[in-house]
Order: sequence, then C-alpha cells, then structure tokens
Amino acid sequence: MKFGLGLSVQHAPDDSQPRRFQEHLEQVRLASAVGFDSVWASQHYLSAPFTYFQPFPVLSRVAAEAGNMSLGTGVLLLPLHHPVDVAEQVATLDMISGGRFIFGVGLGYRDAENRALGVPSRDRVGRLTEALEVIELLWTGEPVSYAGRHFALDNVRISMPTLQRPRPPIWLAANADVGVERAARTGDAWLMNPHATFETLTRQLGLFRRARTAAGKPPATEIPLIKECYVAPDRAAAVSEARPFLGSKYEAYRQWEQDKALPPGESFSSDFEALARDRFLLGDPARVREEIARYRERLGVTTLIVRVQWPGMEQAKVLRSIRLLGEEVFPHLR
Repeated sequence: MKFGLGLSVQHAPDDSQPRRFQEHLEQVRLASAVGFDSVWASQHYLSAPFTYFQPFPVLSRVAAEAGNMSLGTGVLLLPLHHPVDVAEQVATLDMISGGRFIFGVGLGYRDAENRALGVPSRDRVGRLTEALEVIELLWTGEPVSYAGRHFALDNVRISMPTLQRPRPPIWLAANADVGVERAARTGDAWLMNPHATFETLTRQLGLFRRARTAAGKPPATEIPLIKECYVAPDRAAAVSEARPFLGSKYEAYRQWEQDKALPPGESFSSDFEALARDRFLLGDPARVREEIARYRERLGVTTLIVRVQWPGMEQAKVLRSIRLLGEEVFPHLR
C-alpha cells in the first residue's frame, strides 16, 4: 500500500498566506523524511470563505522538496481549462518530477466557477471527455488534428511529450454513480472521494468494476482513495483537535452544495459525530491503522491520500500528525 499527502491549500484569509505556503513546504519535507510516497494539490476557484493556492504552481515549487515522492493533482477541474494548456503544463511537471506525475482530474460541481470562467454547466461532461482525448493525443508529441464540439485543433504539436511513456496515469474523481461509470470507461483509476461513507464507496466500487468490464477494459491496477485523517496520541485529542477545523471545512462544503453532488442517501450532517462516522480517519495510531486496514482489505485500496490539515489548524499539530502517520501507522500497512 502507498500513501500520499494531500496538501490543504485552503486557508483563512486573515492568515499570512506566505507563511502558510512555507508551512506546506515544511510539511512536504517531513512527509518525504517519514516515508510518504506522493504529494497532492487540489483545485477550486472563488473559494470563499477561504483562500486557495492553485495546483500547478504549488506542485512546481513543492517538487524541489519532494525527494522521490510522486506529484499529483487531486484533482484538477479539467472542464474549466483548454486541453492544449493542460497538456503543456502536465508535460512540464512530469519532466520536473522525473516522470513521477499522476494526472488526477474531476468534473467539478460548482456553478459559480463555471459561470465565472464562461463554461456552461451543461458542457462540463463533453468538455471533460474531449479534453482527455485531446490531451492523450498531444502527449505523444506528434502533431494533432481534432474536430470536436468543444475543442478543435489543426496540426497542433505541444512543446515536448511527457517523460512517462506512453503517458502519466489518469485518475478520475467522481461522486455520482454516472461519474464513476465514466471513470471506468475513460481513466486508469477511479479516485475515490473523501466525502462518501464506507457503504457507498463499497457499492460504487462494484459499479466501477462492472462498468470497466462492460467497456472491455482490464481491471484497474490502482484503487486510490482520499481521506480526511488526523492522528493524535489518543482518540479524544484527535477528535477534539480536528473538530473545529474539519467541521468548518464541511460547513463551507454545505454552502458550496458539495453534498448535492453525492449519491442519494449521502449528506453532510451538521452534527460532527454523525458527519465523521464511517467517513473520517480520526484517532490514535492504532485506531487509524485498523481503519486503513479495513479499506485495504474490503476495498483493495492501493493508494491512500490523507488530508491532515484544514483552514486555521496550526502547523505544530499538522506536523505531529504527519510524523505519527509516517512512523506509527504506515509501516504496519505496507
């Protein structure tokens, strides 16, 4: 099993943003030292009530601190971008990382982002599908001509192909069942979200596997999962220390209507205990080990990406959690 650090690129606007970014670099250095395998940055625009560091510049800077860790977007909102730009950016990051880049993409769900960037929400699926087709063609390094509904290219060749051949892995995030089926058809893996409960993930993973078989695709070799995770010396401390920051993060998700993108039966309860139950990894090292082992044994998870910080959380607690994970949790699960 491999383990990734999902950087919390969201912060309180009153915080010193330069200081917060320097803290991310410290987190990455520690994660590399204690055995994490990858580091990830996500994307949103117009992220009130928080700030948001964008993933491509973050990962470019983080690469200098990451050692042998892979880099990944977890996730890039691909329908909001032009595929030529994305193909060039990812090819550059693949070179910077020494061929250790993972391309995680998602559809997005916020109408505010689509409106601001001039992308009608009804076009998201078409733009995602076409962009993936175009990007894969461009990464070969050969000239590409393409005539789609959303994108058209005439003998376009990007500056350089990706270092990985034939291309970097493509992991598609999805919340709804139809998105999981799309991930089965068009990606190398379904990047499971941190918001759904264990029961929903189990059902949807079965859906993913059946859809992949129906599409004539081989079984996915990677089963990646993102989880909110916080480790402290004892469970009571883990819950009490994470609650104010993780709770406010999910209150923002409710304002963004993220829960409406989830399958029927899933919601973000305002009660923290109900929200955390069967969804977050919170506790002492032994308890968190047991929970991760359950995901590995029941779902076959091969890569776990943990988000260990939420807006406002102080650096000392974040670093303690990273160290406990690397020294007392992960060695028992590899």
